[in-house]
Amino acid sequence: MKNLNSNNRLKVVNRSVAFSRALCAVKKITAVVKGRQLALAAIVAAVSTVAVAAVLTPGFGILSAPVFARASFADPTDIQFKVRKYSNLFGRRGYYSEEVINVENARDTVMQQIVIAPGGNTGWHSHPGPVVVLIKSGQMSFYDGDDPTCTVRTYSAGQAFIDSGQGHVHIARNESQSENLELWATYFDVPPGGAFRIDAPNPGNCSF
Repeated sequence: MKNLNSNNRLKVVNRSVAFSRALCAVKKITAVVKGRQLALAAIVAAVSTVAVAAVLTPGFGILSAPVFARASFADPTDIQFKVRKYSNLFGRRGYYSEEVINVENARDTVMQQIVIAPGGNTGWHSHPGPVVVLIKSGQMSFYDGDDPTCTVRTYSAGQAFIDSGQGHVHIARNESQSENLELWATYFDVPPGGAFRIDAPNPGNCSF
């Protein structure tokens, strides 16, 4: 009986050792699989980042773009712009569409000067909030990313306009062959310390 009990105990010990080894092997395999999954996820993320960066359209021919001021409102401030865009529908001036841009508790305000060389452009982009743009010299050709006809709107020296921001993708071009375009922009509702310009892919509605 003693020998039998000893044999049973030995079998139990052997089985326990085998089970422990098997458990360790499973843990190692799991760790390897998780490591490969993490590595694969990192590779996919890196490739995605490179792919997105490859299709963005940064500006071209930007001679200077200094930021002159940045500040936040001392008191909670709401902003509203109401823009009437007239057209010559049916050959009669007087028809217009109205766009209302609302900003509640506006965040930072940024002021920037931009000078674009002949043939240059801003690249397709958007802004977090509305932007007031003043043309100081030259002529700007402005295109909306959501306009299937890619109709240009031109602004000359002494004129101003409002870009709605809030994700509105657009591009500004200096289509002159000899004169610089200088504009001053005031960006509203910019995240504190954050970017006032968001690069965007070419929406594909224009031929350029």
